[in-house]
Amino acid sequence: MSAALLGPSGLPYRPCAGVVLINPMGLVFAGQRIDNPGPAWQMPQGGIDQGETPREAALRELVEETGVTTDLVDVLAETPGWVTYDLPPELLGKVWKGRYGGQKQKWFAMRFLGEDSAVRIATEHPEFERWQWMRAVDLIDSIVPFKRDVYARVFADFRDILA
Repeated sequence: MSAALLGPSGLPYRPCAGVVLINPMGLVFAGQRIDNPGPAWQMPQGGIDQGETPREAALRELVEETGVTTDLVDVLAETPGWVTYDLPPELLGKVWKGRYGGQKQKWFAMRFLGEDSAVRIATEHPEFERWQWMRAVDLIDSIVPFKRDVYARVFADFRDILA
């Protein structure tokens, strides 16, 4: 992992990996977060553990958050660089024990090879209360506002795969 990149808050970015899970119809997995009172749909994502590659983290997060096993996906592509976002002021110091000002993320496009019944969000530490397949453009409108630019960039990077 490279040296810590600092955001406008002066805090470093938390290294994170995310998954754009795409079904045969070109729709993307979206989960409604358990910990958000309003609509907050997102794709599987999470921190990169010490000694873990971004790809390994993405596959681990996929299993942990969706129950989809790695044999049911084909990794198609990854974002060419890190995608960053800054936390809004009201969340600074409140999430991730106040250690980070946002995230730097590597995203992986993965083709889902299984049946919908293979998706099991009732995992050991559930993050989502429900899930659905969505068009990428609809997911951008359904994510929390401070992550919309990230999703737009990731979907642009994977536009050929999503087409």
